[in-house]
Amino acid sequence: MVQPIRFGVMYDCRVRPGSGESMRAVYGATLEQVKLADQLGIDLVWFTEHHFLEDGYLPAFQPLAGAVAAVTDRIRISTDITLLPLYHPLRLAEEMAVLDQISGGRMELGIGMGYVPDEFRAFGRSLNQRVSLTEEGIEILRQAWSDEPVNFHGKRYDIDAINVYPKPLQEGGPPLWIAAMKTAGALRAARFDTHLLPQGPRVEVLDPWRDALTASGRDPGSYRVGIARSILVTEDPERDWPAVREAERYRMSVYQRYFAETPDVYAWGNKDAHPIPQTWIVGDPDHCVAELQRFIAEYGVTDISMLGLPPGLDSEVTGRNLERVANEVLPRVRAA
Repeated sequence: MVQPIRFGVMYDCRVRPGSGESMRAVYGATLEQVKLADQLGIDLVWFTEHHFLEDGYLPAFQPLAGAVAAVTDRIRISTDITLLPLYHPLRLAEEMAVLDQISGGRMELGIGMGYVPDEFRAFGRSLNQRVSLTEEGIEILRQAWSDEPVNFHGKRYDIDAINVYPKPLQEGGPPLWIAAMKTAGALRAARFDTHLLPQGPRVEVLDPWRDALTASGRDPGSYRVGIARSILVTEDPERDWPAVREAERYRMSVYQRYFAETPDVYAWGNKDAHPIPQTWIVGDPDHCVAELQRFIAEYGVTDISMLGLPPGLDSEVTGRNLERVANEVLPRVRAA
């Protein structure tokens, strides 16, 4: 089975300190650009999540997802990723069900465990318990979206006969994705029968998932593989790339800090480990089409989301780039 290719835009809604831009302006520009993406035939919008950052890094996707659902007609709405251990799964199940009803069944949910110690401390959660919090949370979400009451008794949650209402519009609830930055995450996605968001070396975060699916008699082609990778369409990279590069360096600075603080060791971001590429594709339409086609063919990616509003970039400039991607690049990639 071959999945159709889907393209999306991704937002973290950040304001560079000292820029003079307001959070209200960023949220407004995000909504306007997602409306444009919906009109252009873009398939997806993803929201990411972190907490307690001065630049306003999106801490709560649900209000923005509801606003997006109200001003769009067809684009699907998801996360890359939701930090599941920081939520009570019953509350998240309710919020997602409401969003699924509001959006007409357009919600999906990308799940990650998190790795930033300060976020866990602030919410009174233990970083050492994140695996069980995540895995039990997934089971509770699925029970909550079924026709039966939740009855769950685990290490972290003890729930008796709680029925969540409303139920999602999509039968069984929004499709689930699991993020993998190590082999354990890839195997978790296979075990819980979800789509995959791999970040890191292919041999650690993608191949084990496909191997596990195949070994259990499932077809990896029946699932989706999603990744964030941005595109800048330009005939003059020397003119247009420097501003984008500066925004990207700022955007990535938070992850460099987080990786220095976490007790984990990740290969993502380590070029010597040969991670699945997430660098920008920059060039004219022919170059962007060729690079995307090679990328999709090599890794079997089905869903690609590009940054919509990198922090510090003008929304009119990024909107024009989105139009070029949608009109001059994506139709050729989809037709291949």
